[in-house]
Amino acid sequence: MSDSSSTVIVDLPEPRLSGTQSLEETLTSRRSVREFTDEPLSESDIGQLLWAAQGVTDPAGLRTSASAGALYPLEMYVVGSTGLYHFEPARHKLSRCNEQDLRPAIHRTALDQDSLIEAPAVFVITAVFARTQSKYGPRGRRYVHMEAGHAAQNLLLQAAALNLGGVVIGAFNDVELHEILGLPNNEAPLYLLPVGHPQSPY
Repeated sequence: MSDSSSTVIVDLPEPRLSGTQSLEETLTSRRSVREFTDEPLSESDIGQLLWAAQGVTDPAGLRTSASAGALYPLEMYVVGSTGLYHFEPARHKLSRCNEQDLRPAIHRTALDQDSLIEAPAVFVITAVFARTQSKYGPRGRRYVHMEAGHAAQNLLLQAAALNLGGVVIGAFNDVELHEILGLPNNEAPLYLLPVGHPQSPY
């Protein structure tokens, strides 16, 4: 980590481009997991999960998830014991936005779902709808929601390939979560994904 102008930057390990199991095996093993051990995720795991969801895979800036018009309206965050971090796909880095552990607050605003307090990391997918609607108008909103699904599935499949578990959560108070995360006015939270080491094999 390096500290520049009071902003903590985390240089994530380079993403791995090959794994130990086939896509078919990964699809078969993916399950929703809501109970986790206390073991933290490594920076390598966190970086790999973020790359799977929104990583850059081409010199032109194309990413792992399909995006209408390649406009990329999604933003990715990860919340853990050391704070809230924003993912920068082009640099494959994290920048810390808040040094507090926001998981208890997120837990409260998301119907007290225990996976959010038990998981060592909660990934957050948000969207700037205007990026897509600038080209596609009102229908662009639908495309953004579709894209969030692509990104979430990529992350969950990567979790399964790493022998991790996760679950998607869409039940939360939008206004409260927006405030907890300190998001810009034009950015909306769409998905919460708690991820960790499963309590028992699945």
